[in-house]
Amino acid sequence: MPLSHFACANCGFWQLHFAPPDCPVCNDVRNDLPEDGWHFLPEAAVRDSHSGAFAEVADGLWAFTTAPQLGLGGTGWLIVREEGNIAFEAAPYYSAEMLAKIIDLGGIAALASSHPHGYGALFQLQREFAPKVLAIHRDDLNYTKAFRVTAPYDETLELAPGYTLHHVGGHYAGQAALHDALAGRLFCGDMFKIDQDAAGRSTHVSSHKAFHKDIPLTHAELRRYREVIAPLDFGAVLTPFEYAPEIGHDRAVAVLDEALSHPPQVRRYAL
Repeated sequence: MPLSHFACANCGFWQLHFAPPDCPVCNDVRNDLPEDGWHFLPEAAVRDSHSGAFAEVADGLWAFTTAPQLGLGGTGWLIVREEGNIAFEAAPYYSAEMLAKIIDLGGIAALASSHPHGYGALFQLQREFAPKVLAIHRDDLNYTKAFRVTAPYDETLELAPGYTLHHVGGHYAGQAALHDALAGRLFCGDMFKIDQDAAGRSTHVSSHKAFHKDIPLTHAELRRYREVIAPLDFGAVLTPFEYAPEIGHDRAVAVLDEALSHPPQVRRYAL
């Protein structure tokens, strides 16, 4: 078979392969294995069966989603800037209409993601817009066969003035957060899990090593989270799945402090 892109039907993770033998994300303890075995979708099949949507959820911040849900069903965030747009995380797949909208908004100057659960179709965005920067932390490079990392980094990387990637680890060894200092936002990856009601209002917040298995983080991992985000100024949190303007700096730090006050366990804190 020719070398091409395949999406895991279970989690949506993309691989560039001849015929994927398995899925590294599903095989990991943080995800569930598919109950009926492996199914991998060629890119053409996903293109023909999926569409998507986009919306401006805050000033200069656009959310891109794929329908019907593919895998974990994440959100691709696009920060629109006159100096060049920044895409953080990616939708599971981008339809022609979604790509056309990104062109209308000015394309993409830099790409990055927090960890493999947020990679989505980064390969598509790199192929379509050829940004000079595609930044992934060095500790998660084993998951990047579907695209080419041009900017691996150690502890921090400035994508543009006021937009800095911070390595936080924890949920994944290479997990990173993007701090948007200009708009006061923290794109936190899966550092936090936000439960929301049908209207999109945040109701609970938690922090996990593995969501599906309810595996807690260690105190050292929680302290690392706190060490990184405590000095940052932000009034909203964004995961690869949720936009939570109800959760700012003080509330996020308080959740970590509460988690550090008892033995490691998973607790969902009501807002």
